[in-house]
Amino acid sequence: MRIRIARGFWSSRIGLGVLGVAFLLFATAAGIFAYYYIHFGRIIDERLTGQVFQNTSRIYTAPRKIFLGEPLRPADVSSYLLTAGYSESEVPGSPGRYKVDGSVIEIHPSSHSYFSPNDALRIEFMGGGVSKLVSLKEGTLVGTAELEPQLITNLFDSSREKRRVVRFDDLPPNLVNALLAAEDKRFFEHPGFDPFRILGAAWADVRHNGVTQGASTLDMQLARSFFFSTKREWKRKVKETLVALELEQRFTKKQIFELYANEIYLGNRGSFSIRGFGEGAEAYFGKDVRNLSVGEAAFLTGIIRAPNRYSLAERHPDRAIEARERVLTQMVEDGFLTAQQGADARKEKLKFAGGSTVTSAAPYFVDMVKEHLLEHFSETDLTSQSYRIYTTLDPQLQRAAAEAVDFGAKNVDTLLARRYAVWKKKGQPLVRPQIAIVVLDPKTGEILALVGGRNYGESQLNHALAHRQPGSVFKPFVYAAAFDNAVDGLQPIVTPVTTVDDEPTTFEFDGKEYTPNNYGEEFFGPVTVRDALIHSLNVATVKVAEMVGFKRVADVAHQMGLASTIQATPAVALGAYEMTPVEVAAGYTIFANNGLRAEPMFLTNVVASDGSELERTTPKTRPVLDPRVAYLVTSLMQDVINRGTGATVRARGFTAPAAGKTGTSRDGWFAGFTSNLVCVVWVGFDDNRDLGLSGTNAAAPIWAELMKRAIALPEYHQVRPLDPPPGITEAMVDPQSGELATPACPNPREEVFVAGTEPTQFCAVHGNGMAMQAPPVAWLAHLFGKREPEPPPGSTPAGQKANGTNGPPPVTLQAADPEAEKKKGLLHKIFGIFGNSKKAQEPPKPEP
Repeated sequence: MRIRIARGFWSSRIGLGVLGVAFLLFATAAGIFAYYYIHFGRIIDERLTGQVFQNTSRIYTAPRKIFLGEPLRPADVSSYLLTAGYSESEVPGSPGRYKVDGSVIEIHPSSHSYFSPNDALRIEFMGGGVSKLVSLKEGTLVGTAELEPQLITNLFDSSREKRRVVRFDDLPPNLVNALLAAEDKRFFEHPGFDPFRILGAAWADVRHNGVTQGASTLDMQLARSFFFSTKREWKRKVKETLVALELEQRFTKKQIFELYANEIYLGNRGSFSIRGFGEGAEAYFGKDVRNLSVGEAAFLTGIIRAPNRYSLAERHPDRAIEARERVLTQMVEDGFLTAQQGADARKEKLKFAGGSTVTSAAPYFVDMVKEHLLEHFSETDLTSQSYRIYTTLDPQLQRAAAEAVDFGAKNVDTLLARRYAVWKKKGQPLVRPQIAIVVLDPKTGEILALVGGRNYGESQLNHALAHRQPGSVFKPFVYAAAFDNAVDGLQPIVTPVTTVDDEPTTFEFDGKEYTPNNYGEEFFGPVTVRDALIHSLNVATVKVAEMVGFKRVADVAHQMGLASTIQATPAVALGAYEMTPVEVAAGYTIFANNGLRAEPMFLTNVVASDGSELERTTPKTRPVLDPRVAYLVTSLMQDVINRGTGATVRARGFTAPAAGKTGTSRDGWFAGFTSNLVCVVWVGFDDNRDLGLSGTNAAAPIWAELMKRAIALPEYHQVRPLDPPPGITEAMVDPQSGELATPACPNPREEVFVAGTEPTQFCAVHGNGMAMQAPPVAWLAHLFGKREPEPPPGSTPAGQKANGTNGPPPVTLQAADPEAEKKKGLLHKIFGIFGNSKKAQEPPKPEP
């Protein structure tokens, strides 16, 4: 049997030609497809194989300390551990796991933790607080414990992109559903592109005669983010579709969703680009992504289409509501939410994290850490190796510092409002002053909090490291040099009751004249050294420096580790030589730490991905000042806060024992400390123009606001009195004569001295015939039975120079003697009864 094929079109030459061309086109298309499939496959393999995001280094806070009796609940600790990356089950790469069993939490660190896996801990709760802390390794009770440091940020590169990597399982269902409703509701069904969405977008484009509506799936958006530009054109769409198909072949749907969730651009916060929902949740709401509410999840997914429009959503609440409402409406339509759930989410108020200071990110602190790291590691290593970088930052104290800066910025702007109005009237640009805060642990020098400016997005200059004239916050170092004469056996011996004349004076030095002025151009005649510092009298301070020698002041300043640029001139007394706020804070650790200087530190250790330690920093302290001298200066600075230029601190409700000093140069300063914190505040203009506000008005209120918040935290709540070391003696003196007070003295004052430098004569002005040569302590002992204090072991009596290089011996603080305090009060009563009724001499007025 034969089969005959009828001659027709396809067997004709033309038909065969058409088939040949079709075959050629098909082969060409297949070849192009195969080429790009292989080409894009290689790109995908290179870019998306292995650890896509985890390879960058991470910067962490200091560990969180907890105490017996601290008011904490199990939910508080578990929430903290979740934020620190812990989970309730074993998760690869997690720093550890925890288990909650009623009122007990067990914490087990992993090899990726700051702690050793052996440092397991059990916390028991009772009555709303921590009742037991048990080391599971030793089975022993402990008084304090530490929890895992929290992530501050991934170390960014020159692109200044920040992301906080999350797993798919970390994403709350509401965020997953919000993203599907907003961007790609059929994501888990389609093969990488959505034909229905493409047809709908094409019809919309035809109707509007242009490309007006996108048809991108999550796969296509991910392809664009990693490999292509954002220019709207069909050529790019074809490439995106091809890559989307390949992604579907190489990854599961969950993996693709996870890649998208960590890569998506969510606008800018400050000067950083925010990538991914993990960083977005922290940047916009100060939350872990797992704790997002429905409304917050809707907002984050709603800003994807126009992220730059919503970067400052807290300043434009209408835009934030617009983004959220659009997604909530779509979630209800798609069945992800009921109508009632959608209505409830609309009632929720979006509470954005502070955008001006970026409280949780500590950007100025991170910049400082990065600059240090770049001196030891290459940027390539830092952004490609999984280093864990542990710092000294206390996130709670950092948040308090950021809030204090926000408060201070508003306060300073209010005080300068009139000047702003004048600038505006004259057509001059409005320039607002900057603010810097540094908080140190005086025992270790650890920088616990640092804010380098009022708005990181506007200025990345770290003003905490900027050199400016410290003004009067330098004066305590001048008086330390003066009091140190007694210890080093030099003349003249200066004590807190030494009198100087506060009057207009021109000083001659090195053939030049120097004429300082007091703040407000007020002078008060003869004043004691104590009153000169309390009321920040410039002329009196220069006279004290002249009395002991300007070179002596500079030498002692260098001995204390202060700026090497300090020179022996009259201007040294008034803080004319520039220092940074960090340097000033380091100097004040000397007074807060009994003469020991603690060097500032902000990094504790750097750990490689394999657990090996690459760098470790330990606290460095050294004796630079006799503890007795340090206490004398501290005593004066306590009065600065209690009744001098720093009284603003008390007026604003800070009541804990503290010492400090205001400073007014062209800037405003306040430096002060408690028994466990040193804090320095600086306020000034970038262009060094005169702030026109005193430290009392500009900086002291910020210091008070921060310290009130600080002592409310459990770790800093226990503020001890600033007690004297051994070798300090007290005597009742008459401030007018500087001699021992008599019952006739109208305004006696109890004063402190280095033992052996106290006055030995009774007041000649108000003596009323009393014996004038009786040793003071012997007279007091005769009257009250009080013993003369003994100098500390190894100390040098006044008038003899100390030898050796080991510095002062360790200091043991002694509690106050209740009986002595009782007798002290009785002495006041006796003097009050027998003294005349003449009005006490008015102290100099504080600087405004």
